[in-house]
Amino acid sequence: MIEPLTLTFEVRCSAERAFQVWSERISQWWPADHTVSGEGDLQVILEGRVGGRIFERTKAGSEFEWGEVTVWDPPRRLGYLWHLRRDRADATEVEITFVPQRSDATRVEIEHRGWEKLGSDGQTWRDRNFGGWQTLLPHFILATTGSAGTDGHIGAGGT
Repeated sequence: MIEPLTLTFEVRCSAERAFQVWSERISQWWPADHTVSGEGDLQVILEGRVGGRIFERTKAGSEFEWGEVTVWDPPRRLGYLWHLRRDRADATEVEITFVPQRSDATRVEIEHRGWEKLGSDGQTWRDRNFGGWQTLLPHFILATTGSAGTDGHIGAGGT
C-alpha cells in the first residue's frame, strides 16, 4: 500500500466560507499552470453535487474533465475522484474536511489516496502530487482571506 498524502492547515475564515471558496470560487484561485490546457483565460468548474463534474473550460469552449464529486456535505466535507492528466480509470481519491476552530478560523484537512491504482507509477504520481498540493494551496489560502494564512505553514503527513 502506498501511504496517502495528508495535508493540514488553517485558514482565517469560517468553515462555510472556506468550503464556498474551494467549491464555488475555484476558478478564481486555481493557477493556470495546474490545468490541462495551461490557458490563462479559462474557467474551472466544480459542480456542487454528488456525481458533479470537476473540469476546465477554455475560452474557445473546449472542456477537460478532471474529476467527479463523490461527497458533497457543505460546509463540512467534500470528496472527489481525481484524474487530472490521467485516464478516468486511474482516478485517485481526494477528501477534504473543513473543521471549525473558532468563528474566524477553520482547519482544513486533506487526504489524497488510492495511489496503488496507478501500479508501478503510483509512488511517482504521489510524489508529484505532493509538490502540486504545496504549490496550489497557498493560492486557496490567499483566496479565503487575502493573506498567506495564519502562519504560512502547510503541514504534511505521509511524506
